[in-house]
Amino acid sequence: MSEKILSGTWNYPTRVVFGAGSISHLPEFCLNLGMKKPLLITDEGLQANPITLNALKLMKDKGLAADIFAGIKPNPTGANVAAGVAAYQAGKHDGVIAFGGGSGLDAAKAIALMVGQNRPLWDFVDEGDNYLRVNEKTMAPVIAVPTTAGTGSEVGRASIITNEETHEKKIIFHPKMLPSLVISDPELTVGLPPHITAATGVDAFVHCFEAFCAPGFHPLADGIALEGMRLVATYLPRAYQNGQDIEARAHMLAAASMGAAAFQKGLGGVHALAHPLGGLYDKPHGLLNAILLPYVVVRNRAYIEGRMDILARVLDLPAGKGGYDAVLSWIVDFRKQLDIPHSLADIGVPTDRAADVGRMATEDPSAGGNPVELTADDYAAVFRNACAGTLGAGQAAA
Repeated sequence: MSEKILSGTWNYPTRVVFGAGSISHLPEFCLNLGMKKPLLITDEGLQANPITLNALKLMKDKGLAADIFAGIKPNPTGANVAAGVAAYQAGKHDGVIAFGGGSGLDAAKAIALMVGQNRPLWDFVDEGDNYLRVNEKTMAPVIAVPTTAGTGSEVGRASIITNEETHEKKIIFHPKMLPSLVISDPELTVGLPPHITAATGVDAFVHCFEAFCAPGFHPLADGIALEGMRLVATYLPRAYQNGQDIEARAHMLAAASMGAAAFQKGLGGVHALAHPLGGLYDKPHGLLNAILLPYVVVRNRAYIEGRMDILARVLDLPAGKGGYDAVLSWIVDFRKQLDIPHSLADIGVPTDRAADVGRMATEDPSAGGNPVELTADDYAAVFRNACAGTLGAGQAAA
């Protein structure tokens, strides 16, 4: 290989405190970061959940003047962020506890960014050098506490926020959006319903899969992605069948963080499609990724077959089939095992805006990580196939 191919700039995550019961250390970690009046930010569904109430009680019992803001939708919006900033400033808070799944974590990180900025949120969209506009000194410190095993947002430096006016999902980025500390406690995930466990778990797999297939030299990401996929393949069915399986929950929580660490290398066509679909139709991100995956795999076949030989060995798939065919069959069977719908039509996504979806996919930053550059027509075709549930060999052509 040439020296140019073997070059890269690698950034890896923050401090992670991992283990059952680790949430009990939340108050001391707040104090270590100078937080005496933290604002716990989460989504609407977790506001009255026992795990949320317990986190608040832990802080208050140690004399912290903690409060909660739960005005976050499943696909967080710019208005959600603005409301969170207002709550933070009105309460004169000094730090953020990002608590929940991907939506709560993303919104909380964006709120922590915005509490001291004098520009609008959209000025910090991940394009060019927009991140240089951020006043770093006024950003709030963040402790992230994931309660789902999917997005890995707890170890990410960005947030995905929907612009309500354009119905577009935008990536807000700054290196210091990476939380100062992560508390990964698998006990917080045992209450997840099976269908959310499945969708978020496959989301973690997709993060690893797309990172592994993204072009470029990043052996750290490749190694983490492969192990992440092995963990999901081994432990997601167990977590799905028995939500109280703490070992499976722990491995899935680790795999989710691994996926987000790995996709610093890049994502791809699955996310390039899922982002506009989430913005247009307000569907869960993880579920969209889980449905879309095999259709993008088929479209990318000519460019990923070599990688699939490696993945097939890691997943210990039968040697009789070629690596690509074995992996594709496994993905389809794995989704069936987890009761993931086969088509986008199954979750009510129509095809009437296929051209718009295709155009928006090419404009999404994730498209840059796809193994081959796809046109708007290519993405529209993949989208239509995913709506119809069509996985045909003809789609495998380059």
